[in-house]
Amino acid sequence: MSTRQKSQGDVGRRDFLKLFGAAGAAGAAASALPLGGSASADDLMAATAADTKHHHGIAATEPHAGGSGYEFFNVDESAFIEAAVDTLLPSDSTGPGAKELGVATYIDRQMAGGYGKGDRLYLEGPFGEGTPEQGYQLPMTPSELIRAGIADANAFVQKTHKSTFDGLSAKDRAEVLADLEGGKVELPTVPTATFFGLLLQLTIEGYFADPMYGGNKDRAAWKMIGFPGADAMYMDKIEPFRNRPYKAEPKGIQDLI
Repeated sequence: MSTRQKSQGDVGRRDFLKLFGAAGAAGAAASALPLGGSASADDLMAATAADTKHHHGIAATEPHAGGSGYEFFNVDESAFIEAAVDTLLPSDSTGPGAKELGVATYIDRQMAGGYGKGDRLYLEGPFGEGTPEQGYQLPMTPSELIRAGIADANAFVQKTHKSTFDGLSAKDRAEVLADLEGGKVELPTVPTATFFGLLLQLTIEGYFADPMYGGNKDRAAWKMIGFPGADAMYMDKIEPFRNRPYKAEPKGIQDLI
């Protein structure tokens, strides 16, 4: 189960991130580096290229300059998202959790922006059940999918636990997400696997994304894995640090402006 219940023998944080980091482009950039806390200079070029590609791709919406208030989610939806990301990536001895790093804000910005509105998706149909290789096959925009999925999940929790999702214990929240991931719950208005998959993908993206997009507060996730950030180039570091760890304070895009 990807929600990492250690009591049931699940993988630790670093194994989790290594396993699922490629789910989003930001995670792919981060997982290109060793997870032991430092990277050699030869690793940096490919990782930086992947991170730059992410910020020019569909998942990276416009940066947000001010405030932490939600633009898309209402009170109930934001409570669900905060509890969900905290369950998927909780704080532990290895590093901070997704909620602490502002991942809920990242997801909110994505849903409020062009990605959430489906600006680069073909939504005219016909729509049918496709294969995983065929990608997104729904008449809903990502923001519509997330909003409907949250409502469905909250209704399920209310029916089975007489509570809101954010009102559950950490153990019960993990069990609910595990049931969604495993297809044990059939949501009435959205495909369960698609909803959970997008929620997990956005959580990982927000954890590793450049801080200008709302998550990865204080570049904490980059510091945890030893990723030096979005510096303009590393050509001058290759020879001096060849086969040696390169450690530096991570820089975000806004640090280079």
